[in-house]
Amino acid sequence: MIKPDFSQLVPENLGTVHFVGIGGSGMSGIARILLGMGHKVTGSDLRDTAAVATLRELGATIYIGHDEAHLGNPDTVVVTSALWPTNPEYLLAKERGIPVIHRSQALAYLTTKHRLIAVAGAHGKTTSTGMVITGLLGMGVDPSFVNGGVIESEGTSARWGASDLFVIEADESDGSFLHYDTAISLITNVDPDHLDHYGSLEAFEAEFAKFAQGSKDFVVISSDDPGAVRVTKLIKDRKVITFGKAENADVRLTEIDASGPKVRFEISAAGQSFKVELLIPGEHNAINFAGALAVLVGLGFDAAKSVASIARFGGTERRFELHGVERGVSVYDDFAHHPTEVTAALKGARAVVGNGRLITVFQPHLYSRTRLFAKEFAEALAASDETVVLDIYAAREDPEPGVTGALVSDAFLDKNKVHYVAEWDDAPAVAASLARDGDFIITMGCGDVYRMVPQLLGALKTS
Repeated sequence: MIKPDFSQLVPENLGTVHFVGIGGSGMSGIARILLGMGHKVTGSDLRDTAAVATLRELGATIYIGHDEAHLGNPDTVVVTSALWPTNPEYLLAKERGIPVIHRSQALAYLTTKHRLIAVAGAHGKTTSTGMVITGLLGMGVDPSFVNGGVIESEGTSARWGASDLFVIEADESDGSFLHYDTAISLITNVDPDHLDHYGSLEAFEAEFAKFAQGSKDFVVISSDDPGAVRVTKLIKDRKVITFGKAENADVRLTEIDASGPKVRFEISAAGQSFKVELLIPGEHNAINFAGALAVLVGLGFDAAKSVASIARFGGTERRFELHGVERGVSVYDDFAHHPTEVTAALKGARAVVGNGRLITVFQPHLYSRTRLFAKEFAEALAASDETVVLDIYAAREDPEPGVTGALVSDAFLDKNKVHYVAEWDDAPAVAASLARDGDFIITMGCGDVYRMVPQLLGALKTS
C-alpha cells in the first residue's frame, strides 16, 4: 500500500492523464469524467474488466498488467492507495518527475467551482450516494457525480452534469476524505473499520469529526450509530441534520417492514409524514433512504417530491445483484466486507429468499480486518444456512503469519454450517453441492469474489 503524498501540487492543467489501476470503481469514474472533458486518458490494470472495456469504448488506451512500458509520456499520473510501493509505473513516474497525484486529489480537482456533496461512512456509502443522485435527477437537477458503483437506472458510476452540484462517495479508508472542499457531508455511520490505518477507534472518530467540521453548509449524520452519535457531539458551529430511528432524529423512520423483497416504512421530515415502499429490500436501505432525504430537504427541496424521487432508486452494481438462476438456484453477488454490512446484507436476503436457504461464499478482505473481526464475521455469517469461506483477498497488505480465512471458519459456533475452502477452484463445486431448488447462493466480499459467479452457475448446471 502506498501512502498518499498530498504535498504534491495538482497541476492547473492535468493534460494527458495516466491512471495506475484504472479499473477500480473510484478510478474508473474519474477517468470517465476526464474523457468527457476532452482529456487524453491512458491507464493500466491487472485485469480486463467490464469497467476497462467501457473506458476503452470511450477512447482510453488501457494496458493489462503493470509495466514501465505502459506509462508512456503523460502530463499527470493518478494513483490509488491500493498500489504497492514497488509498482513499476509509479516508480518510473516519480523518477521522471511527472506529477503523481492521489485519486482523491484528482477528484477534488474535478469538484472545484462546484457545491460538493460528499458521502462518507464505514458502510452504506455507495447506496446512499446513488440515492442522493437519483433524488436530484428526479427533481430536475443534473448533478455531476462519481460513485463507487454503477447506478442501475443510470447505467454508469460517473457523469459530468450541468448543475453546480457535484456528488461523490468519499473514501475514509486512508484519510483522503479530508482533502475535499465539502459543502454538504452525509455520514452514514462511523462503525469501526480501517483501524490498520488509524490505529485506534478514537483516531477513526476524530477524523470523521474533522470531515464533518469541514462542511461549509450543513452536516447530515446518523442518529442511531453509536460512533456517529459520538462524532455529532464533536461538531461545533455547523448546521446538523440527523436521520434514523431515534425519537429525536430530524428525519425519522418508523414502522419499518423489511420482511419482503421491498422494504416498507414511514418517514417524517419537514413536519410531514410519508409512507414509502422501495424497490430494494432491507432495513439498512430504509436507513440509507432517510439519509438521502435529509440531504435533499437540507438543500431546500420539497419533502414530498424528494421522497417520490429517491424512491425510484433501483440499486447499484454489486449490492445484492442477481446474476443468474440455474436448476432453481439464484446466484447473487454482494459487496459486503465488514461484519455490520454482512449482517445487513443477509438480513435483506433472508426477506427475499422465502422458504429457500442462504448459502454464502465469503471472501475475507485484508489480513488486518480478518484478524481484528474474525469472531464478528463468524457471528454475522451464521445467519446463512451454509457458509463457504475462501482465503483472504490481500489487496494492499502483506500476508500476516497465521492469518487466513480459517480464522473466520474456526470462529463459527456451529462447525456443521461452515466450510473453509482455501483453493479457489474447489469452492464452486462445494457451494453447488450444498444448494437445492429455491436456494440463494451469494458471493460476498469487496475483493474479486464476484469473478466466481460464472463458475458457480457452471457448477450448478453440471451438478
